[in-house]
Amino acid sequence: MGAGKTTVGRTVARRLGYAFVDSDHEIEARCGVRIPVIFDHEGESGFRDREAQAIDELTQREGIVLATGGGAVLRPENRSRLKARGTVVYLRASPHDLWLRTRHDRNRPLLQTQDPKGRLEALYAERDPLYREVADFVIETGKPSVAQLANMVLMQLEMSGWIAAATGGTEAHPDTDADVDADAERSQDTKTDDHA
Repeated sequence: MGAGKTTVGRTVARRLGYAFVDSDHEIEARCGVRIPVIFDHEGESGFRDREAQAIDELTQREGIVLATGGGAVLRPENRSRLKARGTVVYLRASPHDLWLRTRHDRNRPLLQTQDPKGRLEALYAERDPLYREVADFVIETGKPSVAQLANMVLMQLEMSGWIAAATGGTEAHPDTDADVDADAERSQDTKTDDHA
């Protein structure tokens, strides 16, 4: 949530020549409403059901970079599908950095509380071990620019053999995909995590 999965994922996808998909945007497109409206009408549980269905379908695609919502790792079936179907990159940010990046964002229902910073710290404590469980790579977001973060993701993929170095680090390994998860990523592609 707020780690930059969508922005970095889009950049990585472009450089790989892959399609970029954000699971939260996909859910909104399918429902025709924003995520806060889904939370209002169906609660977090209803949203998580929709999210699990979307992740199951999206992780079966090839040639994509998938950014997942930050809470996607809460469900064991999501973690299992991400891990089995792709390469997961966890874009890790500290709770303080996440708060600075999300404090004015009204499209994050879990942060619409009296103490959003405290809520972020609690979410981080709960989710960080789950992100680490599923991640093939953990990249600290800190101060690097989007371009630098994308370069770090691509470098990790290249060093692992996922990207063929002979093409200057832009050709994906033929039998694998990658997931970019600013909170976590995985699939027959590259996946990342970001939302509530």
